[in-house]
Amino acid sequence: MKNILVPVGSTENGITNLRYAVSFASISGATVYLINIYKEFSKAGGMAKITQQALEDNQKQLDEVVSAVDCKDVEVIARAIKGDPFEGISRVSKQLNIDLMMVSPQSVDIQDEVYLGPITGKLVKQTDIPMLIIPKNYIFRKIETILLAFKSGHFEKDGVLDPLMDLAQHFSSKINLLQVKTPDMANEVSSIDEDLLSKSSSVTATENATIYQGVLEHFQQAHPDMLCVLRRKRGFFQKLWEKNSVLKQEFYTTKPLLILRGQE
Repeated sequence: MKNILVPVGSTENGITNLRYAVSFASISGATVYLINIYKEFSKAGGMAKITQQALEDNQKQLDEVVSAVDCKDVEVIARAIKGDPFEGISRVSKQLNIDLMMVSPQSVDIQDEVYLGPITGKLVKQTDIPMLIIPKNYIFRKIETILLAFKSGHFEKDGVLDPLMDLAQHFSSKINLLQVKTPDMANEVSSIDEDLLSKSSSVTATENATIYQGVLEHFQQAHPDMLCVLRRKRGFFQKLWEKNSVLKQEFYTTKPLLILRGQE
């Protein structure tokens, strides 16, 4: 895990996420890329002036975030980038070979009943980058245990679990498996890959209507430091494909949430 991307929306969330990323990178040895993507506004005769002002404003915000964080010996590269936020993040991630993106669940102006705001929700849907969602004001702590929740224990795409395994290796974390068997699994493989089993500390199987309900049932008992799920249209964030946000009544966690690329 060499390159971490931290997109900045609000200054407050940017500071929280950069602090976490720096603490994370101080152990993993990663470089942190702090970016702020701004759109170019069209205005006859004044586009150049507007674009330059937007660049300066966004670079100033990045400087404020960096100055508020003790970056220790971690290399932090801050850049303001012009373009569409979602296309820009995808483009930058490919250019920089990003291994992990760290974001906030919502912007500071979203109402309290929302867990995933529309921007973060759209990032989950429209990008395939491994993503770590950091709760508001969350303070970095050692990751002792990670709960991986899934339906099918067979992972067809190569490298799907690599970010999880890298993270567990860096932090000497235990991986606990939670297989949630749902009614729609008739044609899915229920056995778990041997390689995953060999790297896990425990396995729990449960039958629930959804993966989310299975996590709710076992989360407190497992008491993990991090929850890990996969992007799937019929998986943990099924409702997210119906809209761009997730309410707290649908899902909420005060622990970091690692989202890996899906198998579909």
